Amino acid sequence: MPKTFATYEIESNLMSQGYSHIVGVDEAGRGTLSGPVVAAACYIPDHMVSELLYKVTDSKVLTAKKREELFPIIRENCDVGVGVVNNQVIDEINILNATKVAMEEAISHLYGVDYVLIDGTVVLPGFPLPQEQVIKGDAKSISIAAASIIAKVTRDRIMDDLHSIWSFYGWNKNRGYGTKVHREAIKTYGPCEVHRITFKRVKEYVNTR
Repeated sequence: MPKTFATYEIESNLMSQGYSHIVGVDEAGRGTLSGPVVAAACYIPDHMVSELLYKVTDSKVLTAKKREELFPIIRENCDVGVGVVNNQVIDEINILNATKVAMEEAISHLYGVDYVLIDGTVVLPGFPLPQEQVIKGDAKSISIAAASIIAKVTRDRIMDDLHSIWSFYGWNKNRGYGTKVHREAIKTYGPCEVHRITFKRVKEYVNTR
């Protein structure tokens, strides 16, 4: 179990300033060599705050089993939006811009939002709502932590589906990250249609076979 859990402190402080519909945003898959980048936005209603306290935190430190347990609880009881941007768009506009597109898409599925908490340093330029970047926010804010779980599980399921087509890359284990097994498979079989061909560890094998 993680040593610490995300809290509702940031949200509470914002509520004392008059905000009422505070949404946490996080992404999964920004640094992978294949597959989409997935973002999630999550608003936690008042009655679910105590339910999720001491349960949610950065999805990366939770076990896959715990993430799967929390996923339907968050999905069914909170206001959730998801944005998915595929590898072709990532190659066209770069991963940072694709991440911004995915985040804005995720937020667009929610209603009544008046403040956005974004994990890390990604800034949404021209975004019409107040936003705040929170370093390691998925370990601090339960809204961001809940979003990180939704994004991670959603993307893992996508990669499992892609693994059923291209099993030799080992995506059911590495989720598209540049592990030794994945890199060796790219070297042996070449990149496939869901690889990000502008990424250095993929680009070097494009048109070499």
